[in-house]
Amino acid sequence: MSEKASISINGKSHELPVITGTENEQAIDISKLRDVTGAVTLDPGFKNTGATQSAITFLDGEKGVLHYRGYPIEQLAEQSTFLEVAYLLIYGDLPAPDTLTDFRAKISRHTLIHEDMKKFFDGFPSKSHPMGQLSCLVGALSAFYPESLDPNPSEEEENLTIMKLLAKMPTIVSWIYKKSLGHPVIYPRNELNYVHNFMNMTFGQITEDTKIDPAVVRAMHKLLILHADHEQNCSASTVRIVGSSNANLYASISAGISALWGPLHGGANQAVIEMLENIRKDGGNSAKWIAKAKDKKDPFRLMGFGHRVYKNFDPRAKIIKQACDDVLEKLGIDDPVLDIAKELEEAALKDQYFVDRKLYPNVDFYSGIIYRALGFPTDMFTVLFALGRLPGWIAQWKEMKANKEPIGRPRQIYTGSTRRDYIPLDKR
Repeated sequence: MSEKASISINGKSHELPVITGTENEQAIDISKLRDVTGAVTLDPGFKNTGATQSAITFLDGEKGVLHYRGYPIEQLAEQSTFLEVAYLLIYGDLPAPDTLTDFRAKISRHTLIHEDMKKFFDGFPSKSHPMGQLSCLVGALSAFYPESLDPNPSEEEENLTIMKLLAKMPTIVSWIYKKSLGHPVIYPRNELNYVHNFMNMTFGQITEDTKIDPAVVRAMHKLLILHADHEQNCSASTVRIVGSSNANLYASISAGISALWGPLHGGANQAVIEMLENIRKDGGNSAKWIAKAKDKKDPFRLMGFGHRVYKNFDPRAKIIKQACDDVLEKLGIDDPVLDIAKELEEAALKDQYFVDRKLYPNVDFYSGIIYRALGFPTDMFTVLFALGRLPGWIAQWKEMKANKEPIGRPRQIYTGSTRRDYIPLDKR
């Protein structure tokens, strides 16, 4: 017999179904609550509300577990590639070798963006934020590919739209970066793999004499994989709810990019570097700022430490810490900001105050350090986050469509004025 939950309201008791997920998560199904009781639930920020049933990503914050389609993030980050993980998230299973080869080939055929899109870059103000540009450019793809507007495309047409977006995103991101420097853009080279192609367009032509260090390439793969999806977060939920209106994929992803832009979501690694810069400008005395972080009366908080979901440790941070160490060692960078980061890291891992409160360095702490070491300006960090998150957003949109989920329409509890009669302007 299936389990039930009971609710009593206005003197009447009602039973509601209880759903159990494959990882034994339980949820009370309130989809018919309003029909049965006339009441709705109030859950600001949807912290306790499951808006969908999803087979894409599972995370357990208490145990520090993150799985993509059942595969532990530790195994994927160590053994897989970003495109293989993208295929897994979007289509549900790891691809066979020939399937992955075909997937890569299809993406490589669509890496160019329409030359008319260059005019957008010319129109953006010189100081415009890269995330604003990215949201605009991705949304504009629907104008260049109007066939994507069909709300009921064939499977072949939907896959083509997915391939185009995956292929063009690295080109758009790299061009945003090059334009910010006033440099000419570099066109994609389809003989290079996905990550190499992106790094070539970003940092300059790769030749036999100028190969990118393998440690840097591995770190970039890991960063993208670790950011590829994270369950029903703010941006993923935004993509799903925009897509539920039958908005096209480009528009839905553009909305997700805007959601990610917020400093409470995708801007955390940028905030880490800005904090480190402020400490450097103050003289670089990390002990002083560690003391400030411990002082309850001081508003200062260490950015990039702890996590609102992971209560004991961030599994992604353990992975990217090693990549961070490898990159810094290989590049041999002398940067006082990175020295301060190492001092803060050491204190957080050893100081009992931080250990007791589980204020461990998280993935944002290490990713910000790597991006800085590679030479990216801080306002590009969230754009790079979006590049990694793209497969997850596509998977969420695709699953929402496949489930035929209804248009998102949250309820509210009205707290405004009751009925009032209009007063003509001359009598007010």
